[in-house]
Amino acid sequence: MKPPRILVTGANGQIGSELVAELRRRYGKSNILASDIFQPEDVIEPFGIINILDNERLRQVVEQQEVTQIYHLAAILSAKGEQNPLQTWEINMQGLFNILEAAKDFKIDKVFFPSSIAVFGNNTPAINTPQHTVAEPATVYGMSKLAGENWCQYYNKKYDLDIRSVRYPGIIGHGQKPGGGTTDYAVEIYHKAVDKEDFECFLSENTALPMLYMEDAINGTIDIMEAPADKIKVRTSYNLAGMSFTPAEVYAEIQKHYPDFKMTYKPDFRQAIADSWTDSIDDSAARNDWGWQPKYDLTKMTEDMIMHLKEKRGV
Repeated sequence: MKPPRILVTGANGQIGSELVAELRRRYGKSNILASDIFQPEDVIEPFGIINILDNERLRQVVEQQEVTQIYHLAAILSAKGEQNPLQTWEINMQGLFNILEAAKDFKIDKVFFPSSIAVFGNNTPAINTPQHTVAEPATVYGMSKLAGENWCQYYNKKYDLDIRSVRYPGIIGHGQKPGGGTTDYAVEIYHKAVDKEDFECFLSENTALPMLYMEDAINGTIDIMEAPADKIKVRTSYNLAGMSFTPAEVYAEIQKHYPDFKMTYKPDFRQAIADSWTDSIDDSAARNDWGWQPKYDLTKMTEDMIMHLKEKRGV
């Protein structure tokens, strides 16, 4: 079977860089075109500069590269989004429209659109949040993702475009530094611990949030794209979850490895964002429909994070 030709937008980001590496491992380096608004120094070709608002450039690449699948990761995240709401809305929404129209016109086989637990809000059931529930997001990022989910379903029903989506919780990985998300404390804390530095957390100690280790996130993303179309029952976005924990709980887990590690708490504007999100997620629909199954819990994730970060530092 001929391998897919895949375009990944937002490939420089925390998820994008890891996703590109895994896609290239599975489908061959030459079949995966990474793209973003700038080219990093350590770029691995093939790589293309694409501003997702530049519709002409996007369509040119899709046509010339004979793209058959698109993973559309380019977006402004929650915390950064609140600093410039109108720009965030334009990038997140117009960028998606450009992708959807290109996919429709060039008859792309599949499109992946990442949504987020940010679509939920204060009136959403906080514990074991259902697949179908009240969604009243408190941030422009969440608003754009909720609107994006509905547009994806619309294009699927109206144009028979095969669009697949998951609602990511907080993503934790060792590959890159945090990229502007409200859950990024749970990445930075590990870097501080391994560097034997104190850490000041921007969320309060008992703020429980759903989290997912990067390896699980990447596998789940590719798994939903590889699943037979008739297994995809939800055409907005699937709930996805791996674990839920508080800053105090991850602090305690890290102290098993670094007993002298110290963390203090100084909540900032991100606390209000976190308070609008849910504590835990019911992802049974993804498990039942296409076999989603995470591998990591807090203990296993902590061991793996520390191991990889120590390797990178040569300690």
